[in-house]
Amino acid sequence: MLFFCDNDIKMTDDEFLLVRDLIYNYSGLYFADENRFLLERRLTPRLTQLQFATFHDYYYYLKYDQNREMELSDIMDVLTTNETYFFRESFQLRAFSEEIIPELTAIKGARGDRTLRIWSAGCSTGEEPYTIAMLLMEKPELSGWKIEIVGTDISQRVLHQARKGVYGSSAFRVTDEIYKSRYFHEQDGQFRIADSVRELVTFSRLNLYDQSRFLFLGKMDIVFCRNVIIYFDLPAKKKVVEQFYNSLNSGGFLLLGHSESLMNITTAFKLRHLKNDMVYEKPGRLETGLL
Repeated sequence: MLFFCDNDIKMTDDEFLLVRDLIYNYSGLYFADENRFLLERRLTPRLTQLQFATFHDYYYYLKYDQNREMELSDIMDVLTTNETYFFRESFQLRAFSEEIIPELTAIKGARGDRTLRIWSAGCSTGEEPYTIAMLLMEKPELSGWKIEIVGTDISQRVLHQARKGVYGSSAFRVTDEIYKSRYFHEQDGQFRIADSVRELVTFSRLNLYDQSRFLFLGKMDIVFCRNVIIYFDLPAKKKVVEQFYNSLNSGGFLLLGHSESLMNITTAFKLRHLKNDMVYEKPGRLETGLL
């Protein structure tokens, strides 16, 4: 049996196009020509582990093997950055907690609707949806409301970690100690999320590029998709954002990462200049009556 060192395997021009296009068609992640070395460097360890001599062999594995879906899911971790932590982008979270939630609950409550559904798309290891849950638990006015927070990611590995809900110190770099003491339990030098927080969040695997799966989510009031669409080219961004639009209730909100915007992607959303941040709103809300 032959074994190959990482630096023994090089990606030819044809192999780059084959692998790049397969990944794009699967996930929407796009690697331009100048990113060829990046793709080669990040995938070479997978070839070594699977004992493939060439990227052409690996391409056929990704395309035809019975384990292709699992491998494609796993390499999403390799190809993207999953660096995240609790209470990331605090200014946006203040807009969510202090402005969006009071506005939405006032409108929905006036209609007798005491449900709130929030989607964390690309939730990684769970810090974002758990942060959302903690912020909502701090609001006594939401007592008696049915709250559902759905975290989705393409990677089974990060979802497994999210479901465990156990985190090291790096996840708390900007977390106020009051949240840490109130909603976490120390466990073998790490911190486990409280069951009361966990009960508000469900996790599910979802490929944002798979339109058929969106129907199973149902309608949402708020979608968080932060630092995800930066990996997509323009056609893929348009496709995914259109799905977010269709998934939102009228008057619902889309929150992107601080470096992302919908410029040149869509004009369907209305840009709202709130006190703490700028967010996107799906138009069509009626202040009174049913939507």
